[in-house]
Amino acid sequence: MEKINDQVLKELLMTFGPSGHEEKVRQFIENEIKDYVDEIQVDVLGNLIARKKGPGKKIMLAGHMDQIGFMVTYIDKNGFLRFTNIGGISPTISLSQRVIFNNGTIGVIGSEHLESAKDLKLDKMYIDIGATSKEEAEKLVEIGDVCGYHHDATIDDLKVISPSLDDRIGCYIMMETIKELKEVKNDLYFVFTVQEELGIRGAKTSAYRVEPEIGIAYDVTMTGDTPKARTMALKMGKGLAIKARDNSLITHPKLKEHLVNEAKKGNFPYQIEVLEFGGTDSGAIHLSKEGVPSGVISIPTRYIHSTCEMVSTKDVIDSVNYSLQVLNSDFPF
Repeated sequence: MEKINDQVLKELLMTFGPSGHEEKVRQFIENEIKDYVDEIQVDVLGNLIARKKGPGKKIMLAGHMDQIGFMVTYIDKNGFLRFTNIGGISPTISLSQRVIFNNGTIGVIGSEHLESAKDLKLDKMYIDIGATSKEEAEKLVEIGDVCGYHHDATIDDLKVISPSLDDRIGCYIMMETIKELKEVKNDLYFVFTVQEELGIRGAKTSAYRVEPEIGIAYDVTMTGDTPKARTMALKMGKGLAIKARDNSLITHPKLKEHLVNEAKKGNFPYQIEVLEFGGTDSGAIHLSKEGVPSGVISIPTRYIHSTCEMVSTKDVIDSVNYSLQVLNSDFPF
C-alpha cells in the first residue's frame, strides 16, 4: 500500500457509531470487504467476523467499530437535553462542541453558569438542539437516544484528524490489509468489534466463538511528543507501536518477540509501547477459554478521546504493509 484511500477512510470516519449503535459502521465495512473474504458473518452482539482461509495458525485480528458518545437522560421544559457519558468523556473537551444523533439532528454542548472551570462536570452540562420547549425537542430526540461528536475528517499527506480515529483507524488498517492480502498463509479472522469503549465486550464474545490460537488487536495509543506532555516514549510519525503492556494485557513474550523481529526484517520503523492505563480488545481475547497468546499493533495518536484525534499518515500506511508481512509469517509457537 502506497497511499491512503481518502474517500473510504473519510466515509468510515464520518459514519455514526457510538458504543452499542455500530450498525451503520458495520454495514459500511461489510460492503467494502465482502468481495475479498471467504466467509463473513455477524454474531448476536453485533461483531462483524470476516475470514480469509489459510492452512496455518488460526489468528484473530480485532479492531473496534464503536466510538465514545453521549446518551440523553432528561429533557427539560425548555427543550435542553441532559445526558450521561458512553465511554471516557472529558467535560472540558466536550464544552461548546457539536454532536450529532442517528437521525441527523445536530446540537451543541453547553453548561450552566459556573464560577470556576473546576466545577465543570457532566451533570452541569446540557445539549442544545435549538428547541424552545420539551414538546419541540421530543419531536427530534427521545430519552435514551445517543449522539457523538460531529466534526469533519481531515486527511492529507502528513496527518489524519477526526473524533473517531479511536478506533476506526484500526478498522481501516484491517480493511486495507484484507484487500491487499493475496495468498494467505494463516487462517485469518478479522473481527470488527462492538462496545470496546464500555469494557471490551465485543472482543470477549467473539473470541469465545472464534477460538483463535493467536490474538492481535489494532488500536490507538497515547503519545508523549507534544509540549510538556505526560512522559511517554511514543511519538506520532516515528513508526507503529508494538505493545509491551497496558492495564488489560501484558503481551505474550513470544508474540512480542515475533512482532519485533518482523518489523526489523521488513525495515519498518517501530516503537515499544508501555501504556500505564487503558486497554484494548486483546485484554479480552487473551483470557478467552484456556487463554490465547495476544498482543497489539498500536497507532500513536495525539489528543485521544477528543474531537481532533490525530495520527500520522505514514504510520497508517506502514501499519498496513507491516500487517501484510506479519500475517503471512511463520509464527514459531
